[in-house]
Amino acid sequence: MTTREVKVLNRGLEDEMEVWGYRPCLWKALLVGVGAMCSGGLLLLLLYWLPEWGVKGTCTHTSLRDAHTLLLRTTDEFRQWFRARVHVMSAPGAEPFHRLDQDPLPSGDGHPVTREHHGKGSHTRPAQIHYFTLHSTRYFWNDSLHNFEVHTGLEDLGVSCSRIHSEHSGGLSRRQQEYRALFFGENEISVRVPSLLKLLVKEVLNPFYVFQLFSVALWSAEDYYYYATAIVIMSAISIATSLYTIKKQYVMLQDMVAAHSVQRVCVCRGNSEVEHALSTDLVPGDVIVLPANGMVMPCDAALVQGSCIVNESMLTGESVPVTKTSLPSSGGGSADRYHLEEHKRHTLFCGTQVIQTRFYAGEPVKAVVVRTGFSTEKGQLVRSILHPKPTDFRLYRDASLFLLCLVGVAGIGFIYTIVLSVMNQVPAKTIIIESLDIVTITVPPALPAAMTAGIVYAQRRLKRVGIFCISPQRINMCGQLDLFCFDKTGTLTEDGLDLWGVHRAEDGSFSPPERSAANTSMADSAFTSCMAACHSLTRIQGELSGDPLDLKMFGATGWVLEEPTEEETALHNPLTPTVVRAPPANQNGPETENTVCEVGVLRQFPFSSALQRMSVVVRRLGGKHMEAYMKGAPEVVAGLCRRHTVPQSFAETLETYTRQGFRVIALGCRQLDSRLSWHKVQSLSRDLIEEKMDFLGLVIMQNKIKEETWGVLCELRRAKIRTLMVTGDHMLTAISVARDCGMIRPHETVIIADVALPKDSRPASVTWRHMENPAGAAKDAQTVEINVEEEDHDSRVAPRYHFALSGAAFAVITQHFPQLVQKLLLRATVLARMSPEQKTQLVELLQGLHYTVGMCGDGANDCGALKRAHSGISLSELEASVASPFTSSTPNISCVPDLIREGRAALITSFCVFKFMALYSIIQYLSVILLYSILSNLGDFQFLFIDMAIILIIAFTMSLNPAWKELSRRRPPSSLISGPLLCSVLTQILTCLGFQVLAFVLVRQQSWYETWTPQSDACNASSARIPYSSNATDPHQHKNIRNYENTSLFYVSSFQYLAVAVVFSKGKPFRQPSYKNWPFTLSCTGLFAFLLFIMLHPVPAIDRFLEMVCVPHAWRVTLVVIVMVNAAVCFVMEMLILHVGLGRLMFRDRSGGDHSRGPPSGDTPQEANDRWGPSLLSRLFCRRKRPPRLSYMHLALELQDHAQWPPGASAVTYAGDPL
Repeated sequence: MTTREVKVLNRGLEDEMEVWGYRPCLWKALLVGVGAMCSGGLLLLLLYWLPEWGVKGTCTHTSLRDAHTLLLRTTDEFRQWFRARVHVMSAPGAEPFHRLDQDPLPSGDGHPVTREHHGKGSHTRPAQIHYFTLHSTRYFWNDSLHNFEVHTGLEDLGVSCSRIHSEHSGGLSRRQQEYRALFFGENEISVRVPSLLKLLVKEVLNPFYVFQLFSVALWSAEDYYYYATAIVIMSAISIATSLYTIKKQYVMLQDMVAAHSVQRVCVCRGNSEVEHALSTDLVPGDVIVLPANGMVMPCDAALVQGSCIVNESMLTGESVPVTKTSLPSSGGGSADRYHLEEHKRHTLFCGTQVIQTRFYAGEPVKAVVVRTGFSTEKGQLVRSILHPKPTDFRLYRDASLFLLCLVGVAGIGFIYTIVLSVMNQVPAKTIIIESLDIVTITVPPALPAAMTAGIVYAQRRLKRVGIFCISPQRINMCGQLDLFCFDKTGTLTEDGLDLWGVHRAEDGSFSPPERSAANTSMADSAFTSCMAACHSLTRIQGELSGDPLDLKMFGATGWVLEEPTEEETALHNPLTPTVVRAPPANQNGPETENTVCEVGVLRQFPFSSALQRMSVVVRRLGGKHMEAYMKGAPEVVAGLCRRHTVPQSFAETLETYTRQGFRVIALGCRQLDSRLSWHKVQSLSRDLIEEKMDFLGLVIMQNKIKEETWGVLCELRRAKIRTLMVTGDHMLTAISVARDCGMIRPHETVIIADVALPKDSRPASVTWRHMENPAGAAKDAQTVEINVEEEDHDSRVAPRYHFALSGAAFAVITQHFPQLVQKLLLRATVLARMSPEQKTQLVELLQGLHYTVGMCGDGANDCGALKRAHSGISLSELEASVASPFTSSTPNISCVPDLIREGRAALITSFCVFKFMALYSIIQYLSVILLYSILSNLGDFQFLFIDMAIILIIAFTMSLNPAWKELSRRRPPSSLISGPLLCSVLTQILTCLGFQVLAFVLVRQQSWYETWTPQSDACNASSARIPYSSNATDPHQHKNIRNYENTSLFYVSSFQYLAVAVVFSKGKPFRQPSYKNWPFTLSCTGLFAFLLFIMLHPVPAIDRFLEMVCVPHAWRVTLVVIVMVNAAVCFVMEMLILHVGLGRLMFRDRSGGDHSRGPPSGDTPQEANDRWGPSLLSRLFCRRKRPPRLSYMHLALELQDHAQWPPGASAVTYAGDPL
């Protein structure tokens, strides 16, 4: 396959894929059929697991145009393979927006989606359209592109807002709707719950369960029915649990989309005809009529007539009603190309609740369908849940590699068994069974269940503290987090804002600040009128509702809002406005009784996060002209006001407030030309109204930091987890909050990056502005001293500066200064004025630096970042949190340390369980290999006792250790394939091997030893004190189970399982000590006591059950000594050498510290003694000169020696400058 034959789908998008075309090949299919028959179906299983082999093995390569089967591969780091079948349908046209004025559709049964062929009655030859479906998305062949493409919706036409009004607001004919339905299908976010049989087959065909089936068949052939039955029962429970969980998730997702899946809607068929239809029949271009009492939107639609109030909590996480207005039909904005994101204030999204509509003069509220089905915003969210990306975590990759190593060990045992059996002339059937049996021993069948147990227990503990998880595999990732991003408003600070005061501007200068906006002197002022009228508040069932900021500002004025009734809007034209009026208390004296202060809102330009402002056109009662009021970000409003009306001290005053953490809103107003009529105002563009304003002043809002914020951030800092603030608020406000909550210390410098776009011949530039905080440093001197002490050795090398970037600066730097991005992100702490897309991009860039990133937000505009982060936790329990792996019922960030602690505990538990299960399989493997040398084996009930009574109980109880109560500075290891962990496992393997060989050799050298027969009586031969009759056995015993070697190795190996379990069950600093895990302690103690009892005081019934033979008491005491010494050696090797030595080396390397420059002065003898181990081992493993593995650590070391970094105050960097 050559490179030129590769086509790319969805280029530049998240789901970008490479695609190849194939057609069936008869001779290849025949060969595969023969191979499947010869392999007993195993070849088909292999082709099922590897779709690329399945396609290449049965098909031959061809062009995409002629392909019957497609092979697709994602271009991301996962490189997933998919196969898809190409279908062909007939249609009157080749693309969905082809007009059918001369080509009517043939008559049929009225169900166009189910019909594939249409030619009967057509005037032209129908087009043959090739398409395929993958992940709920349909791709169509485009002859001009020579590739497949996706038809998204009306946006594909690239139409402007005015063209939507002129060409698409009348609706589609029935024929045109049926034709488009061929391409777009049913308007339904279809979540089909698979049948239990389908789920069962898919689950059973998992490679693990196939291996278990093979193991059960093999054990049954050896008459190991009990253990085989136990494995079948355990697998059945595991499969049933998995099926229940999967089915439940499908049902929950189906319930989420069921509210709007099928409903009756009013559809316009031409300019006057309106008919009722099912929402599933809607296609892009249809025009629907919105009922006055609201509805749940079944599609994405652009509002073209009227306005409405919508609850978008499903998408944004904000339960605040949003006012939607119609698309501009004339003026400047009407010529803009319609885009779903840019015109979201005019777009109704699928799944959102339309609370009420506003229409005038009897004209209905209409919307043009833009997207349907899975192409809608909600459809894309559901699709990302149905088809998630695989979890990329090093632990799981290393676990697969480790299992491959175990398979390699099994291969050695397999060959050894065959050679040994052939040399001893063992029957062929026995050779096959025993050689395959060694494979099932080496790869433990209970490993996945044991690994999952720790995650399940952690999930239950998280639920108890109010953290709910929909992606349990992410819990382990939480244990590796080294950076956490926080939204500000509602996350670090309180959700609501309080009015601190107002600062009016008059005649180009500021008046003294006032604490209230409702006093008598301001009642009739333009400032108060602007506060009362410039908002998007509305009354829903009599209650004032809207944005919390608008509610606070309006409430501070004391004015009253009245909206026109439904009857008034039906009888009058849109001149009937929303009215705000001052209360009677503000109108003193008889002279004001006839001049009531009343303002009517004639037109509203909703708040735009891109423009950072909103405005309204109003008329005062009795006024001769209209006025425009505007509010928004101070810099934006000041830039749109006439220069002489903006006070000269504007910048200094604004900085004073923002430095103190206040949120500042600026107001402006303008008198419009008295000749302007209502109709002319409706056609004016926003830009023409929002210019030449008079600056009115500032509204100062106070956003208090939550009580828990400071303590949580201090705890994260002590744990060496970096924190960032990502907010849409003002830069200086964000910096002030960052200082107040401890993200930035008072003695640390903040470097603000101010950018300038390229202009004419001048390239883009960045000006570095240093911002000190001398007052805070003096005030918090004691705090600084404590913090420096907490930093320990890192404070000597950690840079004492932070970068702060705005969203605009972030965009310019990522585009024009790619060489600066990583350097800035290494020390960026405040990112202000960030859009939702930029938040997501930031998370991706941080992940590119090898940070393990967490994200915490309140669900509002954070969904993308929450989903993209390794571990996202939403503080909102609304429907938008379905995109977040974790949701907290506690509305503050105190959940973050709990999540990290449980993640670390779960991660360490996974390592402990994996090491224990690996040692269990190797210990049993060693026992069997030694017994094979004398043509013996462990008995059926011995296997059963080891696997059920010891291994399963220990594996499931050792996972119960709760998380440690504090966050440690150390971070858990992330890899199984690392020096410390491999040394730990190898040391324990060698120790167990040594003591098993010791017992095996010693028992054969005893004076009473002989080849055991049913008549042997070593107990009575050595001591007549113990009458024993358990030597009697079945004369037909043919497996040679009962012998002295078997009994000795069984005792020794049983104690070895317990020893390694205790050694590997780590406690502090990530989990509570094992003695606090009473089920594990009780299990180990009980099993140890039981084994010690039957070893020193044999019970005939137990010995018969376990197929053991009687050995002399002196040998039993010797075995006790062997197992005790074995346990002591295991403990010493793990704790003293590996835990103290390599463990500290590993943790030191992960922290990025470099202690090779010499020990600090004043070390105690104990500290010096503790350092020699890591120092010696670092030389042994050649790690002293090795650069850090993680990119951000490597970059930090490079910048330490960079003389020109960070840039100096007022320095300017131009695009293209070497850095």
